[in-house]
Amino acid sequence: MSTGRLDPAERRRALDRLTEGELDVLVIGGGVVGAGAALDAATRGLTVGLLERRDWASGTSSRSSRLAHGGLRYLEQLEFGLVHEALSERGLLLDKLAPHLVRPVPFLLPLTRGWQRPYVGAGVALYDVLSRVSRRGGALPGHRHLSRSATLNLAPGLNPEALTGAIGFFDAQIDDVRHTLALVRTAVAHGVLATSGVEVTRLLRDGDRVLGVEAADRDDDRRLTIRARRTIAAMGVWTDGISAMLQGESPRTATVQPSKGVHLVVPRDAIDLRTAVIARTPASVLFLLPWGPHWLVGTTDTPWSGDRDEPEATPDDIDYLLDQANRWLVRPLRRDDIVSTYVGLRPLLAGDGDDETTKLSREHAVGRPAPGLVTITGGKYTTYRVMAADAVDAAVAGLSGRVPPSRTSDVVLLGAENYAEVAEQRDFIAAEAGLSVPQVRRLLHRYGDLVPELLALAADNPTLLQAAHSDSWTLNVELLYAVSHEGARSLDDVLRRRTRVALQTRDRGASVADAVAGLVSPVLGWDADRAMDEVRRYQHTVAAQQIASV
Repeated sequence: MSTGRLDPAERRRALDRLTEGELDVLVIGGGVVGAGAALDAATRGLTVGLLERRDWASGTSSRSSRLAHGGLRYLEQLEFGLVHEALSERGLLLDKLAPHLVRPVPFLLPLTRGWQRPYVGAGVALYDVLSRVSRRGGALPGHRHLSRSATLNLAPGLNPEALTGAIGFFDAQIDDVRHTLALVRTAVAHGVLATSGVEVTRLLRDGDRVLGVEAADRDDDRRLTIRARRTIAAMGVWTDGISAMLQGESPRTATVQPSKGVHLVVPRDAIDLRTAVIARTPASVLFLLPWGPHWLVGTTDTPWSGDRDEPEATPDDIDYLLDQANRWLVRPLRRDDIVSTYVGLRPLLAGDGDDETTKLSREHAVGRPAPGLVTITGGKYTTYRVMAADAVDAAVAGLSGRVPPSRTSDVVLLGAENYAEVAEQRDFIAAEAGLSVPQVRRLLHRYGDLVPELLALAADNPTLLQAAHSDSWTLNVELLYAVSHEGARSLDDVLRRRTRVALQTRDRGASVADAVAGLVSPVLGWDADRAMDEVRRYQHTVAAQQIASV
């Protein structure tokens, strides 16, 4: 299998081939479910195209809580099947599909009343049981009951007056955007024609039947006609857009209710904990999650009716999260602790119109709104693979010839195949590259067994192994790799998603935008005017985001 390289030449090749002949399956949407569906269909032996309007994982799939989990709170809603399914998928990711991107993380669930211990303990025990009866492995250490003093030994930053003890358990953390990108590249390695920056403008129809799409290349406004025997719309919170195309007007009813989830990024030394924390809030749950040299503080769960491309954190959202976190912390978080914020929209299945988003279903639904067209909506990040398989199953029903069942439970993602072996060589890799072992370990958790390919770009240019920003661990070579191998097409792609410099620095990477543009311009073919436009556009976006959250 190839490395699924995504670069400008591969993008041009894919664009040309997408308009030749007829695909078996065309997938619209480059988030985790769309990428998963493209990989699923390709590994069944089908010809597949994958289109993304903006950048890979640019929507919900890069803005999650970074958890691969069963959803402990869904047990209280009696959604045992959903929790068991998600725990099974968590185990598969941990053990087989993406061990470099998914890792165990210890949690504390604080208790405030004596009666909570048996009630909450029973729920966490059931969570453990559902994990262990999974067919996928990935067994993590079992839960344990902790006294107040034992809790404070693990989490001295918690307010002793706020708790009577805690229950400790394990879940898993995932690098969401890196995982989605790995899915896309793995799909390309299996023959998928994948292009970002391509917007679907119209459905091709023969009567009621959908025969493909008309689309526009947003880079040069090239018009594309792409024919497919089956089309899958995996568009998350943008699903109603495909309904509008189908009906030729605004959809009569919404199938998805976007729910806004806001997260704060704060420095690691702002919170004195050696474990993640999950606690109840009036509306949802609070997460305090370790994330490299930072903590993630989240999340909100409120209906959203504004711009779905760039939802914003309001001052009220920020105050709410600070208030909820400070209920538990000895040293309160302040606004000036916040390095950055990010906001994602959950694609919840719409209810009857009066449901709060916290009560709407996280189950997914496959729709067949027209012959030749399948939609997939709802769900949660951890169960992307099941959602993708269900969508492809629905799409291939009735195709001539026997289409085999999904086999993605056995398809490891790029970076995973030889990860353990490469990880064992980290000391040698560090010495050869002139990096520290912790630096190489961080790279391994981002690129897996592709680290040698990444570092090869710096073999003749040691400056590429310098930090890209004084407040970030990201290396210059990662910025270059983002455009040479990972399909980044703009500074926003490079700094917000491929490397996360925008979330890890207080200026969101604006101070290094000029330098980054100079580094990536030769690969992307930018002249001086285009590079300057990119810098201005990125800095304008950063300024607008900072103003919105004040």
